[in-house]
Amino acid sequence: MSEFWPTELKVSKDRRQLSVAFDDGAAYSLPAEMLRVLSPSAEVKGHGPGQEVTVPGKRNVAITAVHPTGNYAVRIAFDDGHDSGIFTWSYLRELGEKGAELFAEYERKLSEKGLSRDGR
Repeated sequence: MSEFWPTELKVSKDRRQLSVAFDDGAAYSLPAEMLRVLSPSAEVKGHGPGQEVTVPGKRNVAITAVHPTGNYAVRIAFDDGHDSGIFTWSYLRELGEKGAELFAEYERKLSEKGLSRDGR
C-alpha cells in the first residue's frame, strides 16, 4: 500500500492536466502528454526489461476519464483510445516529483529514434 494518499484528483477543463494533491500537502499538475507517454501499461512499458516503447505524437492528447481502481490507483483514459495504464498513488507521486527528469529522458529517446512529440 502506498505511503502517499491522494486528497484530490482533478482534470483541468481543457483535459490536458491532472492535478493531484496528497495528504502530506504535496500537490502536482501532471500534463496529459506526460501521463500518456509514461503510462505504466504493458503497451508502453512492455512485459519486461528492454521492451519499453517510445510513444511519439502525443503532444495534444487529452484525458477523457479517470476511473478508480481499488483503493490504490486510478486508470486514466485518453482521447487516443489508450486506457490500460493503472497509475498507483506512488507512481503519480513519482511523476510529480521526477516528471521533468523522466519527460526529458523521453524527449531524448524520441530524438535518438527520429521521432517527434507531434508525430512520426
